[in-house]
Amino acid sequence: MRIESIRQRLRALGAKPCHEDRVLRAWLQARALDSGTRRQKPENFLPLTVRNALPELTNELAALARLRSEHPGSDGSSRLLVELADGLTVECVLLPRDGLCVSTQIGCAVGCVFCMTGRDGLQRQLGSAEMVAQVVLARHRRAVRKVVFMGMGEPAHNLDNVLEAVELLGTSAGIGHKNLVFSTVGDRRVFQAFERLSPAMVKPALAISLHSTNPDLRAQLLPRAPRIDPAKLVELGERYARSTGYPVQYQWTLLEGINDSAIEMEELVKLLAGKHAMMNFIPYNPVDGLDFKRPSHAHALALAGTLHRHGIVACLRDSAGQDIDGACGQLRARNGVLGSAHASASPSCSGHTSGPARVLKPMARSGPNSNA
Repeated sequence: MRIESIRQRLRALGAKPCHEDRVLRAWLQARALDSGTRRQKPENFLPLTVRNALPELTNELAALARLRSEHPGSDGSSRLLVELADGLTVECVLLPRDGLCVSTQIGCAVGCVFCMTGRDGLQRQLGSAEMVAQVVLARHRRAVRKVVFMGMGEPAHNLDNVLEAVELLGTSAGIGHKNLVFSTVGDRRVFQAFERLSPAMVKPALAISLHSTNPDLRAQLLPRAPRIDPAKLVELGERYARSTGYPVQYQWTLLEGINDSAIEMEELVKLLAGKHAMMNFIPYNPVDGLDFKRPSHAHALALAGTLHRHGIVACLRDSAGQDIDGACGQLRARNGVLGSAHASASPSCSGHTSGPARVLKPMARSGPNSNA
């Protein structure tokens, strides 16, 4: 279901824009429509035809995303296995500090070699209302003031639905625009769509999964991602960052002996120096059946320090809820949703940029040789 489908249904019942807004706001804020003062009761502002249809509509909205299981982590996060109306499941993550990571697809077509979420490919797209329903479900459990589209799936492959969800969350749901984060491996269609957003529309913050400055290595790690040179990708991201004032959040899963070399860091400094950007380093989460390894904490910290010394904001992050072994795909696997014991270590999967972070802010530059 899409948000526009809900609006059309309300209009067919005789609702005016103000009525649509009241119904949607109540849903988005996870409160009963008849809560509040007497003046806010449905009988005092909704047409009779809409009031009569509300019980059925309320049940349908509630069925868009139902909690199948919850898995709290010691860091304040909580991973949710969410059942959709058709019985399929996705995962989302309640993050510390009132954040939420939502999914945009069931499965994924990108095929990152270190991520198991997309091993079975793409099953189907989520409608915009199904994305928003994950937020509503989470708001029934705790406050949600930030939503990151970093869960299962590649948002660029479901662009219209994601942008429709972003627009509603940034207006009727009352979430700050910079607190809506669109994550992607990089697709020109995303930048073209963002350029078409009018000043009155919601413009989300942007996160880009980079993983390497070497085009050939990046193509090996992300075999079905669009072929965009990392330098060009940063250029496109920078253009959007300057237009919105939000720094691009680059994601980099650290794989020992693959993309954690001094040469990579040198090239990364060249790409990001002077850019309105920050780098999130995410040490790889080991997965049975894959040969990748995570670098030592000391080495990962040193890599972030390299960027720090050159004036680039860097964060060394851990995935939210690591102690419950619940990266994207694992909850679904343990509940018998997938045929094999799938797990995920994708940087654009739930919570991989959401755990505790050691933030290294750039030092002040005092002269022309301050980057030395």
